Amino acid sequence: MKKAVNSQRPVNLDLRTIKLPITAYTSILHRVSGVILFVGLAVLLYALDKSLASEEGFAQVKECLTSPLAKFVTWGLLSALLYHLVAGVRHLIMDMGIGESLEGGKLGSKLVIAISAVLIVLVGVWVW
Repeated sequence: MKKAVNSQRPVNLDLRTIKLPITAYTSILHRVSGVILFVGLAVLLYALDKSLASEEGFAQVKECLTSPLAKFVTWGLLSALLYHLVAGVRHLIMDMGIGESLEGGKLGSKLVIAISAVLIVLVGVWVW
């Protein structure tokens, strides 16, 4: 009888114990930031629609955007945008054939995280 499963495969996959490479983390964060932007776009379009509907709607949106929660959400959306932008530029650079090796991928991932962190801190200072 032939075995259907390779015996070298792990029996129990505990996701908390699996160590992913840095390239996997940057890829997962790129996808997560895209989802955050997609959902955030709906919220921002609603606010835009409300602000353009009437003067009262504009005043309500303006008042809402001055609250600390709204500033935090704005910072979060801008952070997702900046990370997604930097990671997307990395993908475009890799599409040109630069940094496709394992070492280049790791270096690119480290650069994405470093550049994004600096930009996110700067936009946090700007929002607050």
